Amino acid sequence: MYSELWINPQVLKPLLIHFIQNEVRKVGFSRVVIGLSGGIDSSLSAYLAAEALGPENVTGILMPYKTSSPESMAHARLVVHNLGIPSLTVEITPMIDAYFARFPEADQVRRGNKMARERMTILYDQSAALHALVLGTSNKTELLLGYGTLYGDMASAINPLGDLYKTQVRQLAREMKVPREIIEKKPTADLWFGQSDEEELGFTYEEVDHLLYYLVDKRYTVEELQAKGFDLRFIREVYKRVQASQYKRKLPVIAKVSERTIDRDFRYARDWGH
Repeated sequence: MYSELWINPQVLKPLLIHFIQNEVRKVGFSRVVIGLSGGIDSSLSAYLAAEALGPENVTGILMPYKTSSPESMAHARLVVHNLGIPSLTVEITPMIDAYFARFPEADQVRRGNKMARERMTILYDQSAALHALVLGTSNKTELLLGYGTLYGDMASAINPLGDLYKTQVRQLAREMKVPREIIEKKPTADLWFGQSDEEELGFTYEEVDHLLYYLVDKRYTVEELQAKGFDLRFIREVYKRVQASQYKRKLPVIAKVSERTIDRDFRYARDWGH
């Protein structure tokens, strides 16, 4: 792994635990719900939350589709068992199949987006039922590349992983003692059979994290990135992805027709009034 992406897990762990405690409690909550996919990101978020709030205050929601990998479900259940957190399984196959029975021509992308948004509606309904906040699981790599579904897996009330690149998530997961089989398996959103993140993206997380670090964190120009040894085609592809997905990282644009417009002139901290 590239040295630029090394983190100090012993420092980062208590910082993120305090972040969860502070952001949940200061707005009047004590519990969170989290969608457990069996992947490293949701597993790490669950491990952090269980330590921050206590296992009894973290509910894992498993939401399989009929084509979901049995391994993913097994890994999600392993997290529930290891942490001793309450859990709920909600099968999304009936809802998804009922909708696409009307649109049989829909491709895998549409179906995957629908699944992600269906899961998030379940999480927010359970958050209301349990008086809990939805804990996010998207990492910095996914957010920058737009590799996620708007109002689907990208949605949450708070996100402890959003400033960690995928390779840094792996480092922290080892520190938190997330099961090795979860850390070492091939990353997948499990939206269709055999789907793999890196095959779909066309590059590895380690490769793109290295480039994103210099492009975003260090603000290198294209020329500086080339001098650093990055391929021009790779630079342009990643830059285009980051730029094209900017709308996913912002609130919806509001037409300004008054003196104080939300998110332009009327801007307060998330916990304003608490």
